[in-house]
Amino acid sequence: MKEMTFLLGYICLSSLHGAFGVDPYRVSVFVMVGDSVTLHTSVEINQQDRMTWYFKNTRISQITGDQSKICTDDQCPERFRDRLKLDHQTGSLTIMNITTCDSGEYKLKLPSRNISDLFFYMTVHDVPAAQEDKMKRKSVKEGESVTLDPGDINKDDVMTWYFNDSLIAEITGDQSKICSDDQCKERFRDRLKLDHQTGSLTITNTRNTDTGEYRLQINRSRFTIMRSFTLTVTVVWGSDLSSAAAVVGVLVLIAAAVAAVIYFSKHQAIMDYIKRQHNNQYNAEDSSPDQPDVLIQMTPTSHNNTENAPQ
Repeated sequence: MKEMTFLLGYICLSSLHGAFGVDPYRVSVFVMVGDSVTLHTSVEINQQDRMTWYFKNTRISQITGDQSKICTDDQCPERFRDRLKLDHQTGSLTIMNITTCDSGEYKLKLPSRNISDLFFYMTVHDVPAAQEDKMKRKSVKEGESVTLDPGDINKDDVMTWYFNDSLIAEITGDQSKICSDDQCKERFRDRLKLDHQTGSLTITNTRNTDTGEYRLQINRSRFTIMRSFTLTVTVVWGSDLSSAAAVVGVLVLIAAAVAAVIYFSKHQAIMDYIKRQHNNQYNAEDSSPDQPDVLIQMTPTSHNNTENAPQ
């Protein structure tokens, strides 16, 4: 989920008014459906402070000293159910999972301070689900290149890219840095490219270890935008499906050949065993003590009778 943070300090806003010629207490906010937005006050709250946030004149949160309340009016729980968070130290308001119904005016009143009310005018842009998914999620095969495009940017933006919360690249005006720490250099050695015109980040020769969340932080004069991308790098056999199928075919042939060898080896072993058993039985019958003795005795007996016969 993308997070858009709007940082407004009451002290520095007066100087911004002179520099930009705009009302420092009225800020236009542009977000997309699904974003999370944090509206910052940069004020340290003490026990005497009372701070109240309104949306279209409906009270949505309040801080009194160390006590806080969120969505006490009937309309608020229905609209912002479990989507509001308060920072008890500064009174900053976070709205999560933005919807088109969240468009409108947000007002902060701080009556205990001698300061004007602060107004945020939020416009929520609805993006088709297919287009939003295409922007946020990227999927490539290992070895391919992928480009993460941040969309519309300003030439004065300071942009910082993170991978799983680790800094990997930064653009400041015409200056850029890529992989300044050792861990980044080891992971993305000579594989990252930055486009100074668009702020896009290109990862070449992708690896499976490049899978993860990439976040772009865009710092502007009075707010910070966070944009997130999810990259998935898949590993496949071969460069395409046909080569993968060929590999599978070769493996099948090898398996069939191994099975045939095993079958014929077992068959030959069985035939050898039967032959040995047959030979053993035949030899056993030849060496029987009865039949040979009878045959040997009959021959001499017949011969002697012939010699002794009367003439």
